Amino acid sequence: MAQHFLLSAKARTVSLKTVFRMGEDEAYGLFCEMRWPDTDGEPVCPRCGCVEAYGISTRRKFKCVACHHQFSVTSGTIFASRKLSFTDLLAAIAIFVNGAKGIAALQLSRDLDVQYKTAFVLTHKLREAMAREDMAQQLEGEVELDGAYFGGYVKPANNKDNRRDRRLRINQSGKRQVVVVGRERNGESITVVARNEAKGGQIIAARIHHMSTVHADEASHWDVLHARFDTHRINHQLSYSDGYACTNQAESFFSRLRRMEVGTHHHIAGPYLASYAAEASWREDNRRMDNGSQAMTLTAAAMEAPVSRSWKGYWQRAAA
Repeated sequence: MAQHFLLSAKARTVSLKTVFRMGEDEAYGLFCEMRWPDTDGEPVCPRCGCVEAYGISTRRKFKCVACHHQFSVTSGTIFASRKLSFTDLLAAIAIFVNGAKGIAALQLSRDLDVQYKTAFVLTHKLREAMAREDMAQQLEGEVELDGAYFGGYVKPANNKDNRRDRRLRINQSGKRQVVVVGRERNGESITVVARNEAKGGQIIAARIHHMSTVHADEASHWDVLHARFDTHRINHQLSYSDGYACTNQAESFFSRLRRMEVGTHHHIAGPYLASYAAEASWREDNRRMDNGSQAMTLTAAAMEAPVSRSWKGYWQRAAA
C-alpha cells in the first residue's frame, strides 16, 4: 500500500529545530530575500524605487541614496512595527503552517513565550496575507459550489419537554452566517461569507469563467446557474455522487473548516469568520505541498502584503 504524502519524509522539509539553528542573521537574510526577490535580497527603496541604499547596521535599517528615506526589511509590509525577532517570526510561520486544522493563538503564545495578544494579532495578519492570494482569483474548469452555516450556536434546553427546535427562526440567535465556497476539482478555491447561501452564491458565480462546468446540490437558489453555465445537480437525499455530479470537494473544505471551528478554536466570532474561511481555503489549496514550501510561500505573501489597517494597533484601539 502506497504511503500517503503527508506521512512521508518529503512532506517534512522544515522544523522548529531547523529554524532556531538558523540564528537571527540567517533568518534576517531570508526575510530580505522574500522582500526583494528580484534583487536577490538587496534593498530597494519602498518610496522612490531606487536600488542604491546603504545599511545602518546598528539598527538593521537602510537609507536610500536618492531620497534619503530610512526603511527596514519589514517597512510597509504586514510585519511593519514588529517587535518579535526574525527567528521568532519564522518560527511562528512554521508552527502556523504545520497545523492541519489551524493553530490556536493561545497555543502559539505558549510555544513562542509571548503574550496571547501578540499571538492573536500575528495569526490574523497571516490569515490576511493568505486571503490576498484569492483576491483576483477566477475559477474555471470543473467547479463545485456549496454553502454551510457557522456560528450563532444556541444551546438546547436541558429538559426533554422543553427542547427548542433550532430550525425555527424564533429559536435562533441571528448571528448565524453562511460560508459559500467555489472550488475547482484538483485546483483552487475561493470563499465568501454572507447572510444566506443565495447571496454568497451570486458573488462566487461572478468569479467563475463562463465556459466552466458547475456542480451544485438541489437547492432552489442554484437554479439560476443553468442560464450561465453547464450545470450539473446532485440530490443529497438520494446520494452524494452519481459518478459525475457531486460537491464532495466543497464538502471536504467544509470538513476542514468545521474541525477548525469545533476542535481548534472552539469559537469563531462573526466578524472574523471570513478570515478563518480564507485560511481553510489556503490550507486546502496547498495541502499537497511540503511544509517548508508552505512556510516560504506564506512568508513571501506576508512580505508582499501592505500594512494591515485592520490589525495594526488592534489592541490599542480595543482598549481606547
